[in-house]
Amino acid sequence: MTCNFDQRIDRRHSDSLKWQKYGDKDILPLWVADMDFRSPECVVEALQQRVSHGIFGYGSAPDELTEVVIARMQTRYQWKIEPEWLVMLPGVVSGLNISVRAFTEAHQGTLAPTPIYPPFRKAAKLAGRTQLNVPLRLSGNRWIADFDELETAMTGHEKLMMLCNPQNPGGTVYRREELEAQLRFAVRHDLIVCSDEIHCDLLLAEGAKHIPFASLGKEAERRSVTLVSPSKTFNIAGLGASVAIIPDQELRMRFNAVRQGIVPQPDVLSLVAATAAWRDGQPWLDELLAYLKASRAMLDRRINAIEGLSLAAPEATYLAWIDASQLNVASPALFFERHGLGFSAGKDFGDDKFVRFNFGCTHDLIHEALRRMEKAVQTLTR
Repeated sequence: MTCNFDQRIDRRHSDSLKWQKYGDKDILPLWVADMDFRSPECVVEALQQRVSHGIFGYGSAPDELTEVVIARMQTRYQWKIEPEWLVMLPGVVSGLNISVRAFTEAHQGTLAPTPIYPPFRKAAKLAGRTQLNVPLRLSGNRWIADFDELETAMTGHEKLMMLCNPQNPGGTVYRREELEAQLRFAVRHDLIVCSDEIHCDLLLAEGAKHIPFASLGKEAERRSVTLVSPSKTFNIAGLGASVAIIPDQELRMRFNAVRQGIVPQPDVLSLVAATAAWRDGQPWLDELLAYLKASRAMLDRRINAIEGLSLAAPEATYLAWIDASQLNVASPALFFERHGLGFSAGKDFGDDKFVRFNFGCTHDLIHEALRRMEKAVQTLTR
């Protein structure tokens, strides 16, 4: 075994955003999307070797990282990409914000599913752009967005379609026919597509297969920006290195023009970590996925047995989107917080009747969280 995922590592005094939120309160932090597992040893060793050099001047992305990304897209997703398509970034969120500003004017807007990862919503708001949202619908125990529902609401000023695949917070892995329907919609309305695919390696459902939006063909390539990163997969979010894959030269120039002087290149340590993770981290990832699949099964069974709660088990990610709309509480997030559970509030994603449970933690911690959830809901029936 390359990592003991049952090992509980104390993060309370490690400057962890996740664990510092509640201080010394007896509240389990199950919110922001980083995991409590030690990163792969290949990443730790690569960083130690680089640190021992002792000089940390300005750096540039090594050729090896470019080669690793190209090989990964080809072997895992049968998508052939070119070196010049890659734009290195210090995080996927910066890519979302750059895309909004690069591909829409002040009078134009964006489209996105809802609920959605909060930076999608914030990127449009921070840029002063409008955003039309298509609600996710539960279909066959999968959260699906049908952009055709937006037809009558569109003004003709929308220019950017924002996707999240696998979907956060719903955990859906879009199938080819669903992605092709999204592409037809984008073509019909001449939309550029920004696809956040940061969770693409964290597939949990039997038979789930990630298909990059841009890999659908030349039409998808020429109108797309794909955002990828090893940060969620290998638990190195604090290091941040990410990649925007932009096949079209004009889109790439517009993207780079907006980021110039504002969004820096990734730092040297993040580039080292990203290269090592993507190059050598697969054995660790295989074991992680087996562990997360067991966690997912546990949550699916226990949460759906709690009266008033329901969960459509995520096909990917380590995030469970829990429907608490049947509980007689004003805010499920605040209710569970009072019972020692620090979930992400559904309101931040667009639906206050849900909470998001980060199960990227030990099975012992999940058991304790589920015990607290069961006890909390029982207080409502007394």
